[in-house]
Amino acid sequence: MPGAVVIGAGPGIGRSVARRFARQGLPIALIARTPGTLAGVAEAVAPFGVPVISLTADCTDETALRAALDAATDEFGLPDVVVYNAALIRPDAPGQLPAQAQLDAWAVNVVGALTAAAHLAPEMARRGSGSFLITGGMPEPKPQYVSLSLGKAGVRTLVALLDQEYGPSGVHVASVTVDGPVAAGTAFDPDDIAEHYWRLHTQPRHEWRREVLHGGGAESGSAGSI
Repeated sequence: MPGAVVIGAGPGIGRSVARRFARQGLPIALIARTPGTLAGVAEAVAPFGVPVISLTADCTDETALRAALDAATDEFGLPDVVVYNAALIRPDAPGQLPAQAQLDAWAVNVVGALTAAAHLAPEMARRGSGSFLITGGMPEPKPQYVSLSLGKAGVRTLVALLDQEYGPSGVHVASVTVDGPVAAGTAFDPDDIAEHYWRLHTQPRHEWRREVLHGGGAESGSAGSI
């Protein structure tokens, strides 16, 4: 049974998204850099009784990421939904980081998502269904977070490009833009944020939205191109 792939399956949004999809009975493939992170998320998913596979890969390592996606597909079939939740979050002012550090941040925030989409979205489009969802942020750029602001602007553009390429074939590409620090018990509780991913995945095609903003209050969003 096809299921959900969560890339960047950390203890915050990644964990909550995995649990939300597992609650609906979907098998879950978890991808993260370290076995310890994976073990914690897999344990959180276990009570739902769905099959879970944990795969170690750095999203900036194209070969490793593609291999992990192949392993997930071999285990559960072509996924119904892929969630790219990896990000490099750190404060940096204009000119503070050397060029290589900016490139490293861009590789996590944007290029890994592009790699995952290039690997799976064409087959999802040929099937005619599926969702590719990316965690966004920084709806307004901030000079205290240059690399993250650039990366999340790149995510927004990437979502638009992927929607143009694969949306007409039935793949719902969208982002969940989180405008604040994620923490349990706050307006940015990851369990609340995870609901956006499920709603995007289950939206009827005529209601598709390309972006949902979680600002700690009312949800807002924009329509896709379909």
